[in-house]
Parts: sequence; structure tokens; C-alpha cells
Amino acid sequence: MLREYEGMLILPAEADEALVSTAVDRIAKTIAPTGGKVDTIDRWGRRRFAYEIARQHEGYYVVVRFQAEPSVQAELDHTLKLADEVIRHKVLLLPDKALEKTKATTSPASAEA
Repeated sequence: MLREYEGMLILPAEADEALVSTAVDRIAKTIAPTGGKVDTIDRWGRRRFAYEIARQHEGYYVVVRFQAEPSVQAELDHTLKLADEVIRHKVLLLPDKALEKTKATTSPASAEA
């Protein structure tokens, strides 16, 4: 069963379209064998860090939404950790839409009304 994930990547501040594509391709190649796919790529652009990371003060942020099997998350985490172009990354499992609908209809506020 495919689940929805969101991954945030921090690339070097001078990242261009080729570097962003390389990072997104790494994700796509990791999730593709299990039937996963990349849904959206949101380029936030260059942002200043709150503190220095790897002797850098700025980074280029990219948020990628994708669908993948749960078993792929560990492999994807390992792949992004080894990628030279990725300074930091975080992959999060997004809540199920069906689960959110059930919670909304069974919440105490809707039961009282």
C-alpha cells in the first residue's frame, strides 16, 4: 500500500536547476522499483539558517511530496544521507486523508452539535 510522504531537502545555497533535479532524481530512483512516484516539487529557494550547518550560513530548500511503500523510507533516508549535494534532509509520513475524515466526523465537537 502506497503512503504519502513529504521530504525536505537543504541543498547548497548556490544550487541550480541541475542540482535540484539530481536530488529529486535520487528520490525517484529509490521509490520507483516499488511503484512509488513523485507528486510535487516545491522550491522554497535560498534561506538563511538559524545556525551554521557544515560551515554554511544559507541553503536552498526544496520540499518534495511523493508516494511510496513504507519499506522504502529507510533506504531513502540512507540514500539522501550519502548524497553529496544534500546538506540536510527530513522525510515525514503524512497523515492518511481517510483517517483525518474519520477523526473529523467523530470528534467531540461534532458529537455535541
